[in-house]
Formats: sequence, structure tokens, C-alpha cells
Amino acid sequence: MKNLSQERHPSTSLRTGSDTQKSTDEKIRRKMRAGNLDASGIRFGIVVSRFNEFITDRLLRSAYDALLRSGAKEKDIEIVRVPGSFEIPSAARTLAETKKCDVIICLGCLLRGDTAHYDVIVNEVARGIGQSAQETGVPHAFGVLTCDTLKQAIDRAGLKMGNKGFEAALAAVEMANLRRAVVGRSSLVVRQPKKQGAKRGMRKTRRKER
Repeated sequence: MKNLSQERHPSTSLRTGSDTQKSTDEKIRRKMRAGNLDASGIRFGIVVSRFNEFITDRLLRSAYDALLRSGAKEKDIEIVRVPGSFEIPSAARTLAETKKCDVIICLGCLLRGDTAHYDVIVNEVARGIGQSAQETGVPHAFGVLTCDTLKQAIDRAGLKMGNKGFEAALAAVEMANLRRAVVGRSSLVVRQPKKQGAKRGMRKTRRKER
């Protein structure tokens, strides 16, 4: 005769494991911080390459449209034109260092040619944009197309593959809001000077008492 407790044990264990997983998932959701897609009040900088203008203009129009649809104001969007994608990191860093932009959107188009020039430029642009974001603390959205053919670029600028300018703009909105959420929770930098000031006041009081 089978032991009923042994038959029930596996299912009970499964239920317990499922409940534990749900509890863990709920705790993770409460702890998680994520940016939303509300662009109101956010100041944007858009750096766009003039080279391959046929493609980059499409990226720019779609990125601009995405920001307005998300609630951004036209007065909060600054657009900077640069000669080519290689100049994007420098201009993006300049914008970031002005502290007038909460997030930078980088738009460009690189097409592979017959030489190694393409690989060199792609690596430098990606490295430069990433370095600018890390060292200035201002989020940068990467909307630079790196394609083998013109057809691939056209597909990614509004045809079969959607529009990467639109996607970069949405990523920028989310990252700007995420930065606000994370930085807003940290009060150590704000409180520390107050504590030091309070200690100095206590020292002066003690000296007077002596």
C-alpha cells in the first residue's frame, strides 16, 4: 500500500517552490528602478552627422518626432550638426559638459567600403561616445548606423527594420528618467556637508563653554 504522505510530498514541494519564487519576484520588482517614457521637463541634445545625409536626416526626423510624442518641448531640444560620424563623440562631450542637456542622442550612418577605414571609424565612434557618457555622467543614446550596404541603412532608417533614430530617442528618454530615479535616491552627497557644518558649530560652542 502506498504512503499518501509520500505521494503528496512532491506536489507540496512544488507549490512551496512556486510560492517562494513568486515572493522573490515580488521583492525584486519592489527593489527595481527603471526609467519611464515621459520626456516632459527633460533637456535633450541631438548630435547628427551630415555625411550620408540622405539617411541621417531620416534618423533625425524620427528621433525628433519620438521626443515630441513622449512629451518633450521644442525649446528643450538642441540639435548640433557635425561633418561626419567621427566628430560625433567630440560634439556630444562638448554638449554634455555644458550641463544644459540631461541626455545626448547620437545619430550617424557609416557604410562599409573597400578599405579598413570603416572598421577604424566604427571603433573610434563607439569608444568615444561610451567614454563621453562615462566621464561626464550624462547618458548618451547610440543611434549611429553601421551597415554593410546602403540598402541595410535605408531599412534601418524607416523601412523594414523600423527607424533606429526613433529607438535611440526612446532609449534617451528612459535613461534620463532612470538617472533621475537613481541619483534622486542618493542623499549622501547632500547630507555630508551639513554634518560637517554641524560638527564645526558644536566645536565652536564647546570652545565658548571652556
